[in-house]
Amino acid sequence: MSVPEYWYNILADLDFELPPDLPARSREGSSIRPQVPLALVRQEMSRERRVAIPAGVIERYRQWRPTPLRRARAFEDWLGTRCPIFYKYEGGNLSGSHKLNTAVAQAYYYRRAGVRRLTVGTGAGQWGTAVAAACSMFGLDCTVYMVRSSLLAKPYRKTIMEMLGATVVPSPSGHTDPGRRAGGDTNPGSLAVALAEAFADAQEPETRFCTGSGETYALLHQTVIGLEAREQLAEVGCSADVVIGAIGGGSNFGGLALPFLEFVVRDDDRVRCVSVEPAACPKLTRGTYAYDFTDASGLTPLQKMYTLGHRFVPPEVHAGGLRYHATAKLISALYDRKLIYALACGQREVFATSLAFAKSEGILPAPESAYAIHGATIEARRAERSGSRPVILVGVSGHGLLDMAAYESYMDGTMVDAEATDHQIEAALAHLPGQPVLGRVT
Repeated sequence: MSVPEYWYNILADLDFELPPDLPARSREGSSIRPQVPLALVRQEMSRERRVAIPAGVIERYRQWRPTPLRRARAFEDWLGTRCPIFYKYEGGNLSGSHKLNTAVAQAYYYRRAGVRRLTVGTGAGQWGTAVAAACSMFGLDCTVYMVRSSLLAKPYRKTIMEMLGATVVPSPSGHTDPGRRAGGDTNPGSLAVALAEAFADAQEPETRFCTGSGETYALLHQTVIGLEAREQLAEVGCSADVVIGAIGGGSNFGGLALPFLEFVVRDDDRVRCVSVEPAACPKLTRGTYAYDFTDASGLTPLQKMYTLGHRFVPPEVHAGGLRYHATAKLISALYDRKLIYALACGQREVFATSLAFAKSEGILPAPESAYAIHGATIEARRAERSGSRPVILVGVSGHGLLDMAAYESYMDGTMVDAEATDHQIEAALAHLPGQPVLGRVT
């Protein structure tokens, strides 16, 4: 098969509008410059079902796409299930994850808009690595604010990003106001703070903040994953009954699931799409559907999404890419309308499953991907109890070769099942911004 020539835009098939964003509010007279190129704004608003992928992006995609779809027969045997389990593997590119799909597209559009430097916040490091790689492709400078605890656990992520020409800053840092307010180098950090620092650093001329997972255009770019998977399953004579992906901001789950949800929203073909999140950061299963800031700065536009509150700092878990306080507004709207499902899991059971997958299938998953794989075991056992045999499709969004500290902690018994407490969630939600009334914030 060949690389898709278009991205799938689910907005064309929805019978409802997403809640509108509310504009950023500046502090003490500071100005917030628009960050997103007009081409990406158009994609965010488009109701066109198929959005053509530019030739310059397709050329780069061909370096690693199409990605493989494999039947996990040995894993099925380990699990003792009769359900066919397929996995779509996104770890074979330079960044080691699915993040490169939208990083390449965004760098392409920012370069065309005359931008010279991108700033990004990253949790586990996949997004930062992907943007560093994309910037090197299109001649852009890059500054990455990486969550401090993740950087300390995965120092070679920093090495790769610097090899690609990026500047890497541990977050929280003393370089920005949000970093200093978060305690600087005394705080292990969170993705919300890293994003706030990157946003604060993006007010210089010819510099822009580049977001990773939550924006609708980022999910659009990721649909190459699900489009390929649909075609690959058809080539072996089947289709997916259950689609499973890990969820942080939403790009991995959305990229795999949205092309399958096309059947759900258009033809009522009930494909079951399941997102899996950490019990330490359970925004869908325990969060609130409300307007909130997309980072910890309180300066970014307000979006309606499932959130634990922009001040929520999750307990430390090894799946750093899933420690975001909220979920994309598109994914949130789908969940609110019960078009998708969600599970929350503890990390010890997740890593046990991930090790079994590595031994049986010969691929070491990223900690984030491990949540999706564990979700597949839950769905398979659920099917066995009901006597059904659904075809299960899992997104393995990246490799775990730079996450050996996480696997070591599981094997030596020091890993704990961190879980967000009711008090932590309630305290963070108490700081939600005023909610809109008749288009205004109260």
